Amino acid sequence: MGSRVSVASDDVLRALRMRAQLLAGDRAGDVLSVVSRVCGVQAQAAPPARLAVRVRSSGLLASTVDAAVRGEAVRGQVVRTWAMRGTLHMLARGDVAWLVGLLGPVFDRAGRRRRDQLGLDDRTCERALPAIERVLADSPPLTRAVLVERLADEGVRLDPRSQAPAHLLHHAANHGLVCRGPDLARDEPTYVLTGRWLGADAANPFPDRGDALAELARRYLAGHGLAAVADLARWSGLPLPDARRAFASIADETTELATDRGPMLVLRDTPLDAPDLPAPRLLGHFDPLLLGYRDRDLVLDPAFAGRVQAGGGFIRPSVLIGGRVVGTWTLRRSRTATVTVEPFAGVPRGVEDGLRSEVDDLARFLGEDAELRIEAPVS
Repeated sequence: MGSRVSVASDDVLRALRMRAQLLAGDRAGDVLSVVSRVCGVQAQAAPPARLAVRVRSSGLLASTVDAAVRGEAVRGQVVRTWAMRGTLHMLARGDVAWLVGLLGPVFDRAGRRRRDQLGLDDRTCERALPAIERVLADSPPLTRAVLVERLADEGVRLDPRSQAPAHLLHHAANHGLVCRGPDLARDEPTYVLTGRWLGADAANPFPDRGDALAELARRYLAGHGLAAVADLARWSGLPLPDARRAFASIADETTELATDRGPMLVLRDTPLDAPDLPAPRLLGHFDPLLLGYRDRDLVLDPAFAGRVQAGGGFIRPSVLIGGRVVGTWTLRRSRTATVTVEPFAGVPRGVEDGLRSEVDDLARFLGEDAELRIEAPVS
């Protein structure tokens, strides 16, 4: 693939990935910079997406993230739609068309069997997509419930109590027809036509699939640091042959490093001096650091993996100290919010002040007071 350089230890690998993820070194100054850097933030729930931006930025507020989604400052600065792994992501508006064009067909094929089970056969979907377009063409953003009602008027009847509406909207998003609009009260989602929401950015800058795979590889390495083919495949949800093709297509832009975990690639212009590891960080649910690679062993001791992901795809908020996950945390709100840290094996000496500073920053971000509580490790 690329040119070779010397061995990178786990400590160097960890530090370079932290910097690529904006968790070490300079932080970003705006929402778009964070989302662009990591090529999307998983966003099936709004609060975790906000927290992923906070921990990688400086001086932003939760309301700033919401404004970027609503398009109050710059229309559609970031946009939420289904992308990597077929899950909802917050993307830079300029990345929506090519990422959906590349990944949408993959996950649409994967969802066909479930759509059939829900009565959404090909013929029904063929009727439904133009009906959705008619409903949303001259409409403000609509909630799922209202959209289902309007579709019934168009002759497309769905059981609102079933999963059919969600899967139909996912199908429409995979075709690039719809994306999420601004949330209403209590983060209730709305839906809009993608082309109308994106405007001039609706055109796909990489209509050739090979070019799109190459761009995916570039962007992945820029935001994730040293990685192997299996890492790209796991993060994106693409089959391994596609991941191999993606990396091979940018071979002249990469350097191969030998590591204790096998050969890995990095973009050739990436600085290889290891930065200082970050002060304590509070990662939210589904943080990109824990979703961006084939496994989490580099930052999470496998003995404690079940404490972070007990089952399914649910990733708990995690405490990062010295580049490693050392516990989980929860936020409980009453008169004063409390951040409770649950360490796996005790908090290392000298980091309580750093944890308090991180809790203070979280409180500033959320616009409320918060205090830190550290529980005794559970044996």
